[in-house]
Amino acid sequence: MAGGIAKAYQSAEIIEGISLMRYVRMPIEVESPEEYGYGNIRFNLSESSIADQSLSSLGLTVPDLTLLYGEHRGSLALRELIVSNEPELNADDVLIAGGAAGALFIIATALLGADDHLAVVRPNYATNLETPRAIGCPISFVDLAFEDGFALDIQRLADVLTPATKLISITCPHNPTGVTISEEELRGVARLAADSGCLLLVDETYRDLSLTGKLPMAATLGSHVISVSSLSKAYGVPGIRVGWIINSDPRLQEIFLAAKEQISICGSVINEWVAEEILKRRDAFLEPTLVEWRRRLDRIATWIEGEDLLEWIRPSGGVVCFPRMKADPPGGTDAFYRRLLQDHGTYVGPGHWFEMPDRYFRLGYGWPTAEELEGGLAGISAALRSE
Repeated sequence: MAGGIAKAYQSAEIIEGISLMRYVRMPIEVESPEEYGYGNIRFNLSESSIADQSLSSLGLTVPDLTLLYGEHRGSLALRELIVSNEPELNADDVLIAGGAAGALFIIATALLGADDHLAVVRPNYATNLETPRAIGCPISFVDLAFEDGFALDIQRLADVLTPATKLISITCPHNPTGVTISEEELRGVARLAADSGCLLLVDETYRDLSLTGKLPMAATLGSHVISVSSLSKAYGVPGIRVGWIINSDPRLQEIFLAAKEQISICGSVINEWVAEEILKRRDAFLEPTLVEWRRRLDRIATWIEGEDLLEWIRPSGGVVCFPRMKADPPGGTDAFYRRLLQDHGTYVGPGHWFEMPDRYFRLGYGWPTAEELEGGLAGISAALRSE
């Protein structure tokens, strides 16, 4: 793992100065299971979504669609469906993008420059960090701590803001911890951004997988608030690459649209049709999904209660958690991850994917089958003790 990362950074140093956007491959992508090879992993507990769906599992047959340039903002029907439960918003407040990653890229490149400032809560999804870095935007981090239950301290967030702060970036429910904030806290962060004259970005990709009550859609809290989400995590369709930006400021949406048009003009009419069909039946899909993930989360809780080498903060949303090893395992963390995969066929997301120590790891409990999940948990317990 480390060798590939070192080469990526070395390459970036070689070409530094050639491009204004200094791209570096993110460890979470370099070491992703799809890059490593799904066939090389027996128990894949590294994924951050529910199980991948197929057209047949969704009961879909693609009709004879005309493969034209679609509406640049995304199909009207899809945009209406996304905000159909939000009376404060309408289709004009929605821009379809290439997954949440594409949405985050549009926002960062449209809003941030070297003279701006970003305040970001960490750990966080890598794109929320690496795209601003590629731009050269100064960043201040508010690091969440295990000892505080990964809770967000709004005063600490306020303390890092400067007159140059253009954007505050948070995720809720949080990736990789699965921890969420209360509605009062979310409204407090929105007020902080408004009082500070900056924008608030809320990556709410796991909102539909909230296990303790769904928060308001962040974009309903003011025209200075930007919501980002997608169908990848909660609906198991990362392959269609459909995500979106929601914001009620027409000026901002025009800027985001300009960025999208220069990247891709529009989205795929096939992918957007699939997304429409999924959202038409979202309640019927989510209800059994949430029942199953609560059951699985209880299983993880039972396992960790009996695993004296690990500790965790129980998640309240999403399908991931972020356990911590109480001490370095035999041979250190590198040896642990090596034998976990080589000897026990199990893959998890090491802490460095999120700029955290490797005694932490992201464990996804929604993607594998129930049997694979059990095999992976047994593999982790074994690898923690073997040498």
